[in-house]
Amino acid sequence: MEIKKIITHPKVIFEDNHLLLINKPPSMPVVPDSSKDYSLLEWGKDYLKHSRNKQGNVFLAVIHRIDRPVSGLVCFATTSKAASRLSAQLREQRVKKQYLAISKERPDGFSGMIKNYLMKDRKRNLARISAKGEAGSKYSVTKWQLLAYKQGFGGFLLKPVTGRPHQLRIHMAMLGCPIFGDFKYGSKEKFLEGRGIALHSYKITFSHPTKRDVVTFTAVPPDCAPFTLFDIQE
Repeated sequence: MEIKKIITHPKVIFEDNHLLLINKPPSMPVVPDSSKDYSLLEWGKDYLKHSRNKQGNVFLAVIHRIDRPVSGLVCFATTSKAASRLSAQLREQRVKKQYLAISKERPDGFSGMIKNYLMKDRKRNLARISAKGEAGSKYSVTKWQLLAYKQGFGGFLLKPVTGRPHQLRIHMAMLGCPIFGDFKYGSKEKFLEGRGIALHSYKITFSHPTKRDVVTFTAVPPDCAPFTLFDIQE
């Protein structure tokens, strides 16, 4: 299979009999799309075929997704049991995720919570603010914290309580701090030649699907500015 050029390579953060967690580079789709670019799902299946010497089809289920220009942790299940149990945790909001976002703007205050209703405009591939009760409208909540402001860039820790399409991106724009490189929601500058945005899926916590222990995984952001302004370690 031809692997198209991407900015960096995916990195396996953790694997066992039921889980595969990968640090996704920006610009790589999580699942196959109309671009026909090599996806993280395909990469994960190829990885398991070689690492476990598997023949034929490989089971690999996407537990959650991040947008193509976003980097960071993506969780996959390698068994149907794990897929079912992790999907249930997501529905019950028991999976806790944290993201690092960077903006050129500085907010009023240092922390807060954004609550509103959002809906996805699939024709334009954009989220928009909507009214309660509007068809397709979903309640959305994000907790945010300004970690530091350095050399004209603000580093934010974002904790989504819900998981709506483009939720973090539009909530940062509502805060007056569009994510660096995110043209769709108000940024004026390019990041990674327009192929990425400065939003990174940094940490995820959930109950292991078979051991039931609470587990936490982290992944460092891309090794490039402006992420390198902020000391984020695994």
